[in-house]
Amino acid sequence: MPSTGRTARPKSFSRYAPLVIWLVVIFAASTSEFSAANTRSWLEPLLRWLNPHITRRTINLVHTLVRKAGHFTEYAVLAFLAARAFITSPNERLCRTWFIGAFLLVSLYAFSDEFHQSFVPSRTASIYDSFIDIAGGVTVLLIIFIWRRKRMRDEVRKG
Repeated sequence: MPSTGRTARPKSFSRYAPLVIWLVVIFAASTSEFSAANTRSWLEPLLRWLNPHITRRTINLVHTLVRKAGHFTEYAVLAFLAARAFITSPNERLCRTWFIGAFLLVSLYAFSDEFHQSFVPSRTASIYDSFIDIAGGVTVLLIIFIWRRKRMRDEVRKG
């Protein structure tokens, strides 16, 4: 039975929908709702509840670490979803160059995200945050690359 466009759409949707949704999540996280003041408003009471004797300096340090870990993690997830979509793409070229494609998407989105934040009054744009974002993405891409390479070597040995 010949293939119809009906089967291609759901596969394409399930391949790219998580990636597009995550791009929207990152964009939403760049709004004033996730500004440092707003994240501090829930993190500080939590830290004081966990340790009533916590110092202001420690609160500031934990707050900074949580925010930077958030940058790293959200772009690690983005890289995973981009790699997943590109590796399984029916487009042969995209499938072959999945690493470069995912790296470019992560990098361009990281820079555009910080640019977007420069227009949000309660946010501060920082090139360093873009570097943290890209580091999160590259970390996951390298893990996937190494894992795929090892898997292919194992298949050749079994082969």
